[in-house]
Amino acid sequence: MLRNIKLMHFKCFEQLDLNCRQLNLLCGLNGMGKSSVIQALLMLRQSFETGELSAGRLALNGERVAVGTGADVLFEDAERDVLGFTLESNKITRPWEMEFDCLGTADLLSSSKAKDCRYSEWRDVPPFGGKLVHMNAERVGPRKLYPFSTDVLTRRGDLGESGEYAWDYLNRHQNDLLQADDPRCIEGGDRPLLASVDQWMQDVCPGAHLQLEAIRAVDAVIAGFTFDREDDVASRRHRATNVGFGLSYALPVILALLSEPDTLCLIENPEAHLHPRGQTKLAELAARASKAGVQVIAETHSDHFMDGVRIAVRDGLIEPEDATFHYFERKDNQTVVTSPQIDADGRLSSWPIGFFDQHDENLARLLAPKE
Repeated sequence: MLRNIKLMHFKCFEQLDLNCRQLNLLCGLNGMGKSSVIQALLMLRQSFETGELSAGRLALNGERVAVGTGADVLFEDAERDVLGFTLESNKITRPWEMEFDCLGTADLLSSSKAKDCRYSEWRDVPPFGGKLVHMNAERVGPRKLYPFSTDVLTRRGDLGESGEYAWDYLNRHQNDLLQADDPRCIEGGDRPLLASVDQWMQDVCPGAHLQLEAIRAVDAVIAGFTFDREDDVASRRHRATNVGFGLSYALPVILALLSEPDTLCLIENPEAHLHPRGQTKLAELAARASKAGVQVIAETHSDHFMDGVRIAVRDGLIEPEDATFHYFERKDNQTVVTSPQIDADGRLSSWPIGFFDQHDENLARLLAPKE
């Protein structure tokens, strides 16, 4: 598990010191640096996967993320043209720490003379976690066909940055079993992966059932949905393109949260295109995934998703010390982070101004007498 993230001179951060738990929510207004934390992790991971990191180099652009040049990512008031990264993880016995010279036009940065890269223990082990699954905010929506990718599924073991290979993965692994003692298996007994996904999809759209068909001739998967609610007539199969964005956007997130233990799961805006009940239940799945050994870092603007985590703590699905909330805000041209603590009843130790308080502000305006 990733225990701590420190960033120096990266984008809007002069210094960032972020403690991590099994379930981490990054919250705050737009442009405050939440996505930058995820981008930093993706940069380090893609640099490791290409061998650049072991050679003392940082790749700003690659398969996982593209952030431009050194000039684009250097904190604008930095005293030195150097980026710094420090990670603490239960995978390594001491903090992983490197600095990189940040040249303005370069997108492959070399390690700074101030730090060497002769650490042997992380040359063959990523500085954080085992498998990594990232789900971009801009996910693949309804399509007639979803592509195959044996390369990405086997080489990286993930679903694509936008979830484009989630359908292929699910089709290939639909009979893999989720064990009965897994916290994400809520109906008892071992369940195939497809049945587990279908079960969680019910909370996104009650009565919806996913159907997949592989078309080998064009290396693609066709997805469709049927609807079968209690005391109602079952529908015919509908194309994915005819049932809106919610189901297609939710599927890769659900599948990511059903990853095997020791996965680091980075999710941007899991709530996108979902109604409040679906957002709340998706947070429950995130809590259950954390209990199963998946570390989740989710960037969210949804009070329903946050409340879903608080309810999961209150219901005992996850211990309060295994969940954390980080609120990002801008002060004096840099981002600072406030981290309220959560107790066993799901209550927060503090409520910073701007932290999911818009509902109360709107209600106060509606109740106030007209002038």
